[in-house]
Amino acid sequence: MINFILQKIIGTQNERALKLLSRDIERINSFEPPLAKLTDQQLKAKTVEFKDRIAARAKDYEAEIEELLAELADTVPEERQKLKERLRGLRNIAFDEVIHEAFAAVREAGRRNISMRHFDAQLIGGLVLHSGRIAEMATGEGKTLVATLPVYLNALLGKGVHIITVNDYLARRDREWMGPIYEALGLSVGVIQHDMSPEQRRFAYSCDITYGTNNEFGFDYLRDNMVIDKDQMVQRPFYYAVVDEVDSILIDEARTPLIISGPAEESTDKYYIIDKIIPKLKGRIILEKDEIDAKYRGEDLSQGYDYIVDEKAHTAHLTADGEAKACQFIGIDNLHEIDTMEYRHHIIQALRAHNLYKRDVDYVVKDGEVLIVDEFTGRLMPGRRWSDGLHQAVEAKEGVKIERENQTLATITLQNYFKMYERLSGMTGTAATEAQEFKHIYGLDVVTIPTNRPLIRTTFSDAIYKTQNEKFSAVVEEIAECNKKGRPVLVGTISIAKSEHLSELLKRKGIEHNVLNAKYHEMEAQIVAQAGRFKAVTIATNMAGRGTDILLGGNPEYMAKSIASQQGLDYNNPEHRDGYRDILTSLKAKAEKEHNDVVGVGGLHVIGTERHEARRIDNQLRGRTGRQGDPGSSRFFVSLGDDLMRLFGSDRIAGLMEKLGMEEGQVIEHPWVTKSIEIAQKRVEQHNFEIRKRLLEYDNVMNRQREIIYNQRREILEGEGPGLDIEDMVSEAVDGPINRYLADNLRQDEWDWDGLLSALRFTFSQAPEADSVKSGSKEEAREKVIQFLMAGYRAKIASMGPWGEHFQKMVFLQVIDTKWKDHLYAMDNLREGIGLRAYGQRDPLIEYQHEGYQMFQEMIAGIKNEAVEFLFKIRPAETRQIKGVFTSLRQEFIHPEAGEIKQEQGQALPSRPAPLPAKSAPHPAEKKVGRNDPCPCGSGKKYKRCCGK
Repeated sequence: MINFILQKIIGTQNERALKLLSRDIERINSFEPPLAKLTDQQLKAKTVEFKDRIAARAKDYEAEIEELLAELADTVPEERQKLKERLRGLRNIAFDEVIHEAFAAVREAGRRNISMRHFDAQLIGGLVLHSGRIAEMATGEGKTLVATLPVYLNALLGKGVHIITVNDYLARRDREWMGPIYEALGLSVGVIQHDMSPEQRRFAYSCDITYGTNNEFGFDYLRDNMVIDKDQMVQRPFYYAVVDEVDSILIDEARTPLIISGPAEESTDKYYIIDKIIPKLKGRIILEKDEIDAKYRGEDLSQGYDYIVDEKAHTAHLTADGEAKACQFIGIDNLHEIDTMEYRHHIIQALRAHNLYKRDVDYVVKDGEVLIVDEFTGRLMPGRRWSDGLHQAVEAKEGVKIERENQTLATITLQNYFKMYERLSGMTGTAATEAQEFKHIYGLDVVTIPTNRPLIRTTFSDAIYKTQNEKFSAVVEEIAECNKKGRPVLVGTISIAKSEHLSELLKRKGIEHNVLNAKYHEMEAQIVAQAGRFKAVTIATNMAGRGTDILLGGNPEYMAKSIASQQGLDYNNPEHRDGYRDILTSLKAKAEKEHNDVVGVGGLHVIGTERHEARRIDNQLRGRTGRQGDPGSSRFFVSLGDDLMRLFGSDRIAGLMEKLGMEEGQVIEHPWVTKSIEIAQKRVEQHNFEIRKRLLEYDNVMNRQREIIYNQRREILEGEGPGLDIEDMVSEAVDGPINRYLADNLRQDEWDWDGLLSALRFTFSQAPEADSVKSGSKEEAREKVIQFLMAGYRAKIASMGPWGEHFQKMVFLQVIDTKWKDHLYAMDNLREGIGLRAYGQRDPLIEYQHEGYQMFQEMIAGIKNEAVEFLFKIRPAETRQIKGVFTSLRQEFIHPEAGEIKQEQGQALPSRPAPLPAKSAPHPAEKKVGRNDPCPCGSGKKYKRCCGK
């Protein structure tokens, strides 16, 4: 009540933020007349002037900024947000000197070079982005143009600004579209595309402004921390990023981490064996209602079943009877021994594959390959694989070739990747519903920007039917009614299968339409752009064509480019420009007339064929209509058989329908029903938020470890690490033998000098003469040993000449990468089984943190010991064969829309590392050793764990 009264008196937080920003608009507008009088060269010269003014203002705070940056690199993640806010405050003092004039200069450059002038609402959006917040702007309000304002301003520091988009097509389009603004002001612009070489990527990152997708930026970061030469790195330190469609990238795609993986040599036969067992087991699928009823009745839902599937939680588990049956079919005693536990894991994954993952909904089978369908976009995602054996279980279910399981080589969540930026901001049409998550995870506030023109869209209440068939019949009737008037219709579906089903129904009705399953980004943009034409009917997955405006009457530019291409005209070619311009002019006149016709029949009508579990996705679909003051309307059609209704409380509505004696085809349409659906959506959103938060909590354990290892690698590559640390590491390695053989509890005449020298020879391949170290105290002996070893080491390095420093780097990187790769494998295994600790009343996360820390400490100690041993034992002649750990591995890049990048087997890049010859490996002419055979070196280990690493 108090909050309500305060809001009435002083306004909401959003209203207060907008009121403060509106003062800046007047100042920006005041610079417009004088800037309009400047020549193009004078306007371009403003950039140099702005840079000089910022540098002069920042001089007063330079030392404090450098101190904060150093502190930011070393502090724990929990404290970074506070430091970033202090740093942002200092930077803003310098930016305040030029911000209003710089924004006005960008507006002037936009007007001159791409015939687009920023509205005042867009200026407010730019100020919000510069302040490190999220700007929520309705579809069609020009977010792409808004980004040019803060991007230009922040690029003046020369640290590089990144603009992150959802796909390669949009990154390329936005760079071509907005690039002329930046170039007219004297800044360089680059774009990252999936198929670029490292040299092209390095050039793009060296530009003042770089466009690209979240996957490309994230994978480049991981790849940069796998190279063995500083010149192979492509990225610069992370300064400022603007994330377009921020909810899609930081929420939807943040559900899965970015992973670079390599093959783990394991047999795939077990998946086929387990797949044959599943049909022999009797299962039960339970809903939330079943759980509640069983709780009150004291009923055991697993009684008489071999497994239980919880569709809401997306989980499956075996009952006691099921475990006994599974053991009998496989031919083992039980599923709870070290050697058999993996069977239990794979059976559960197979149960999930059979019961929870549906063909043409969650995945499609194409050319003998299982391709995942993104539930939010409906897009196929080649190159992405479900982890933890699930993808292999689906492949076995579908009877296609099973790809081998992979081992993680490098990984990071998108949350932790984007938190590395000093300044971060984002924009989208739908962020308010996820404001809590943006604030909690990223420290980002959401500001809703008012539309440039009043929004006159009509939002109808949901129409609810008993069955899906009734619902789709009603959808077809509504489409037919709109089509008869000439009104364009955009229909949103949540799966490929439902798009095709609806398409079939429309064909029977004889209604012409386009079906867009979001497989090709460029094609989808062209189709969606024309969805506002007279009588157009477009069926699309809910997220298809995101980033593309639907103009009533059609988009003349898209049509002109298509016609020009058919006539052999290249609109980028100056010689063809007049021909292209003539086509565009005639099409603009037609589009204007058609626009008026469409407005006359009510504008674009959006139909949702199902409510999504996230309100935000529904709002995105609604937002496709009613842009820039155009009329429009939207309605969602829902049935009790839809996933959301089926899993979350459709019983009351079903009961109401029964009591009212509603017949087939009758509809419930009331705001209360719509409200109850939104409450169900809020519950699902909260559940999904908890899942993402838990993912981040687990990754935070790895994140600190990753930062330490990657910082070590970077120091080594930059030539700052090994030379400073070697003597300390030798000292640590000497302490063990000294304390063991010259123990404090022994008299000096009882010290075992022979044992000490023998241990030193074993570790360092050298030891001083006994007489040279025997005299004096234990500490003196220790110092003499270290001096002797370091003198020998320095002589060895000096004998190598210029190769010596490179030799040290290669050994350190080799050891770090090998140990880190093994550590990631061990952490994956720990994560897989840690959930079982909950049965012992222990928090799995706390256990994971504790054991992960211990494993990391052991790895660090192992790196030091192994590096010292290699540095002293490897002969200079052998060093020229050192290659990279990751070079010859076939790598997969796993995340939405990231393709698989293959490397030639055994082909090493110049000066990159492969495993060190720590032990004598088998000669190439000898018989090939199996991965699980005993290692020929005689260590007693399996080959894959020894020389076969």
